[in-house]
Amino acid sequence: MMNVLLIYPRFPDTYWSFRYALSFQGKRAAQPPLGLMTVAALLPHSWNKRLVDANVERLQDRDLAWADVVFISAMQIQQHELIGIVRRCRARGLRTIVGGPIASSVPQAELECDHVVIGEAEDLIDGLAADLEHGTARPQYESAERPGLERTPLPDLSLIRMNRYSTMTVQCSRGCPFNCEFCDIIEIYGRRPRTKEPPQVLAELDQLYNAGWRGPVFIVDDNFIGNKARARLLLAAIVTWQKAHGHPFRFITEASINMADDPALLAAMQEAGISSVFLGIETPDESSLAATQKHQNTRRDLLDSVATIQRYGIEVMGGFILGFDTDREDIFDRLVEFIQKSAIPIAMVGLLQAMPGTQLFRRLTREGRILDSGGGNNTGCQLNFEPRMNAERLVEGYRSVLRRIYASEPYYKRVGQYLSRCRPEYQSNLSFRNVRAFLLSLLRQGVLGKSRASYWKFVATAATRHRAYFGAAMTMAVMGYHFQVMTARVLEGVADSLPI
Repeated sequence: MMNVLLIYPRFPDTYWSFRYALSFQGKRAAQPPLGLMTVAALLPHSWNKRLVDANVERLQDRDLAWADVVFISAMQIQQHELIGIVRRCRARGLRTIVGGPIASSVPQAELECDHVVIGEAEDLIDGLAADLEHGTARPQYESAERPGLERTPLPDLSLIRMNRYSTMTVQCSRGCPFNCEFCDIIEIYGRRPRTKEPPQVLAELDQLYNAGWRGPVFIVDDNFIGNKARARLLLAAIVTWQKAHGHPFRFITEASINMADDPALLAAMQEAGISSVFLGIETPDESSLAATQKHQNTRRDLLDSVATIQRYGIEVMGGFILGFDTDREDIFDRLVEFIQKSAIPIAMVGLLQAMPGTQLFRRLTREGRILDSGGGNNTGCQLNFEPRMNAERLVEGYRSVLRRIYASEPYYKRVGQYLSRCRPEYQSNLSFRNVRAFLLSLLRQGVLGKSRASYWKFVATAATRHRAYFGAAMTMAVMGYHFQVMTARVLEGVADSLPI
C-alpha cells in the first residue's frame, strides 16, 4: 500500500483563467483537474490518494509529509510552478512522476523529475504502479500506441470539493481529424478521434448528478465533432438523459467551424443542451489559413458560419491568432472588424506560439527561427520565434487589438448583438452565488468602475430589450470585467486590485 499525492500546479493569470470573473461567485477555479482525477481512478484501489489542486488550495508541508510518491500533471504554461513543486518534493526525498501534455513537449531533464509518463495513461499505469511498489520504476514510460477509451474509468470525484469550481468536466473523445500546423493536440492525441461509448459518458453524467452538481459541464474534447457519426449517437443519448433528469446541465465544448454546415447536427447539439462552443477561427485572412493548413476554415464565409451557429442558440467563443508568416500590416484592423461583426463577446486573441513537437516548431527550427521553447502562454506579449513581420510591430499591433476589442463600448455592443442573434435559452437561477455575483457587479462595475456610464447603459438595454436573457447578459458583463482587468495588466501592468 502506498500514499500517493496527486498535484495540479497553479496556472498563471491569463485571459483563460477567468480569475476576475470567478471571484464574483466566490469560485476559485474554472474546472477541476480531470486528468489527475482519472489517473487516480486507474491507480491501485489499495493505495491511499489525495489530490491538491494548487489553483484552489495551497500545497502544505503536511501533504508532502503524508506522501510516499507524488504524481504531477501539467501543461506547458504551468512549467514554472511545476518545477517549484518538484524541487519541494525532492528536498524531502519524495519520488516525483510527471505526466500530462507537458511531458510530451518538455525534456525530462528540464522538468527535474524522477520519472516521466509520455502520452496517455490507460496502458501505462498498471506497470508503473507495480514498478513503484517494487522499487524498480524506470525513468521514462511511453505507450507504444494510443489506447482506446473503453478502459477509461470514471474520474474520482471524491478527491475534489466541487463547490470550489464553476464548471465540471467530462471527456467524450480524444484527437482531431484536421492537420493545423501549429497544433500540438494532433501530435499528442492523434488525427483519428477515439470516442467513448454513450453509456460511458452517461455514467459520468450520472456520477455528477448523483454528487449534487447542477449547472455547466465542460466537454473537454479536442474537437467534439471530430467523428460526426459518433457525436450524433452521443447527442441522441444525452438528449434522452437530459429529459429524464430535468435538464440539470448545460454543456460547453470545443469543435470546428464546419459544424455550421450540418443543420441536423446543430439542432441535436441545441436539444442536448450545448449552450456554448469554442471555435478556433484563428484569422479572417484566407491565405494565412491555407498556409497554416487550417483548410476546414477556408472556402467559406466565416462570419456567416458563426451567425448560423449562433442562430441555434449556441454561443460562439472564438480563438484568434496573430503572427502568421502571411500576416500583412492590415491584419490588426481586419481582425478587430471581424470580431465586432461576428458578435463574439469572448474573443481570445493570442500571439502565435511555436509549441515543441508541432509541425510549426519543426519547420521554424529548420529555418533557424526558433528563439526558445516558449512558455505556453499565447496571450502575453512574448514571441518564441522570429516572425516575418517586424516583431515590435507585431506585438504593438496585438496590443492594439486587445485595447480595441475589450474597451467597454465595443465589448458591450458585441454582447448586445450576441443576445439578439443567439437568444440564449439558459437562465441563471436565484441562488445565493448568482445574487452575490449580481450585487458585486453593480458595485465593482457600476459604482467603482471607470466605465460606469457604458456599464449602466448596457444594464438598462439588457433589462429592456433583452429582458428574457438578462441573466446571460449579466454573466457576459462579469466576463467583460475579467477581460478588461487582464487587458489593463497586459497593456499597462495595472495592479490586480485596481478597479476599472
